[in-house]
Amino acid sequence: MTLVDSPEKQVSLHEQAVRQFHEAAEIMDLNPDYRAILAHPKNEVIVNFPVRMDTGEYRSFRGYRIQHNNLLGPYKGGIRFSPHVDLDEVKALATWMTWKSALCDVPFGGGKGGIAFDPREHSQSELERIVRRFTHALGSNIGPDHDIPAPDLGSNAQTMVWMMDTYANSTAAANRQSVKGVVTGKPIESGGSLGREKATGQGVLFSLQHWCDETNTDFSGLRVAIQGYGNVGSNVGRLFEVYGATIVSVADHTGAVIAPDGLSAFELADHVAETGGVVDFAGATNCSADDFWSADVDVLVPGALENQITLANVDQIQARVIVEAANGPTTPAAEEQFLAGGGEVLPDILVNAGGVVVSYFEWLQNKSAQPWTLDVVDNKLRDVLLGAADRTVVAKGNHGCSRRNAAYIVALEKLERVYDQRGIFP
Repeated sequence: MTLVDSPEKQVSLHEQAVRQFHEAAEIMDLNPDYRAILAHPKNEVIVNFPVRMDTGEYRSFRGYRIQHNNLLGPYKGGIRFSPHVDLDEVKALATWMTWKSALCDVPFGGGKGGIAFDPREHSQSELERIVRRFTHALGSNIGPDHDIPAPDLGSNAQTMVWMMDTYANSTAAANRQSVKGVVTGKPIESGGSLGREKATGQGVLFSLQHWCDETNTDFSGLRVAIQGYGNVGSNVGRLFEVYGATIVSVADHTGAVIAPDGLSAFELADHVAETGGVVDFAGATNCSADDFWSADVDVLVPGALENQITLANVDQIQARVIVEAANGPTTPAAEEQFLAGGGEVLPDILVNAGGVVVSYFEWLQNKSAQPWTLDVVDNKLRDVLLGAADRTVVAKGNHGCSRRNAAYIVALEKLERVYDQRGIFP
């Protein structure tokens, strides 16, 4: 589903992320020295590398790895494959990763990367060569105790195991069994963690359950609309359905469908797997973008791309709460208007942090060579995210600010304490 034109002034995604940071920093009176440091990434790695296509010709690709901050631990963040990947986007995403880790009290920093190409236009063999050549080009800029990639838009578990294998074969033979933690989101058989594939969706569930408890809302009575039905959106739909919510409308890049009495999230996931999109799902009726945004629901879950909720469509939204499963899906102006109308926004750095938390669990399992059960992963994830949500609510009350600013403040207070303890070298 494409974004309609908006009358609001468009700013770059990184500029938007930095503005959000400065707004929270101003509220909490963050040390100006730390503020200057955290406003920019530490490192910006750009690599250009050739890859042989199936035709025998070579094509040049451009890849990025942005390392925003590693005060709390190794840089951590996904690798996305999309024609729209650029320096500005990955800088913003790396910045948000720093806040997620700090908010959730996970000993990681923030990083992000990607390659500007469409993986759907390449064969499996070409894709493997692209991924392996990119990994080799990054070289020592990644590492299990330095910078740890993970899956993101356009990448998956297979991508990660190619990266791991390439990195391992580029290290000394004696160290190759100890570097599985160079990436997370791997297949289970190659060192991945149970629960990682659904981790982001599971975190969305826990975040909304926390809000329901906070507001005395019955989760099982919620009516829900979901934008995006890939890994995150489909897991959100299925998990919400299991816990009694009604999925009313779903949209993705192919269009939107609606079923006022509810649709089957499980059957829709099967349909998307078979057809590539939600359109023409037998259990619902195709509908327009306007019908999707204005659906009679309590909860709207944007789980696709950035800047999807704008001044152009925010007034159509009937939901009481926007639950940001995607990164940066709501523009600042749209959020301000939605809050002024009595709505609530559960911010991305809290809601979709389940992925980085379970990535941390996978990293720990790799270090100890001891796998965890799914119950252990889910229970630990729940404890981490509910704790982060609790801290956000306290900060919101203490500062009289929005929930997004409160989540930022919790993260920045953690970083400020560590900077105070460690100082700034030299």
